[in-house]
Amino acid sequence: MLKTRVLTGCVLAAVLLLGLFLLPAFWSVLAFGLVFVIGAWEWAGFGMLRGPAARSGYTVGVALVLLLGWWWSGEGSHLIILLAIACLWWVIAFWWLLLGPSRHRRVVTLVCGFAVLAPAFVALARLQTSTQGFARGPVIVLWLILMVCAADIGAYFAGRAFGRRKLAPLVSPGKTVEGALGGLAMVALVAGLGAAYFGLAPLIVIAFGLAVGIFSIVGDLTESMFKRAAALKDSGTLLPGHGGLLDRIDSVTAAAPWYALGLFGSGVLAGPVST
Repeated sequence: MLKTRVLTGCVLAAVLLLGLFLLPAFWSVLAFGLVFVIGAWEWAGFGMLRGPAARSGYTVGVALVLLLGWWWSGEGSHLIILLAIACLWWVIAFWWLLLGPSRHRRVVTLVCGFAVLAPAFVALARLQTSTQGFARGPVIVLWLILMVCAADIGAYFAGRAFGRRKLAPLVSPGKTVEGALGGLAMVALVAGLGAAYFGLAPLIVIAFGLAVGIFSIVGDLTESMFKRAAALKDSGTLLPGHGGLLDRIDSVTAAAPWYALGLFGSGVLAGPVST
């Protein structure tokens, strides 16, 4: 299983790098869209949509919202509004995890899929196609992915070595407070290295990176919460050794809107003027 997991991870990393740096902007946006459309198919299972027709209908609905979100966010002020609303949703998800992780309704779960998937797609697509700022779009997206991976890897090793106190036992019993802190330490390191590389203020960037890292953990736990409510171990079977696609992008769905809002909202990156 470990060998399969590592092999699949290497293939995913290669595909990601090729997609980020070799695909023209239009095709990279389509590639992101395909990833989130597949994610919508898997999310339909969280809402107990089992039949192909029902799942297809939900997936098409999410795809249309992705398209609408891309079109509407072509104006910079609209992009900021969309990202701000998405970040508000993730604050609500954080409190949901704390106060009522077992409270679920099928319809609410399906609606939440739109709130999880659409803003994350817009954030990644707008970052990927950004051209005015301290770096080109693909590098900006890669930095985000590296911070999210750092949170995951740091949490895994710190949790195995030092994990004692459960982080969210009702949602994901295997995660620990010590693991989360180890993950955030790794995020701070990656953020600091990025600040040095790009010539940005290190303390501000590390604080920003830690916020992104915290919400990457929230994204991971939120998907686990919905999976648990649906009595599912994985979101799907697409990726050998990893489960479904959502199991790989759950942290990104929460981290991307915060990351994009911080960069576009602060003016560090110039937002789109028009589509």
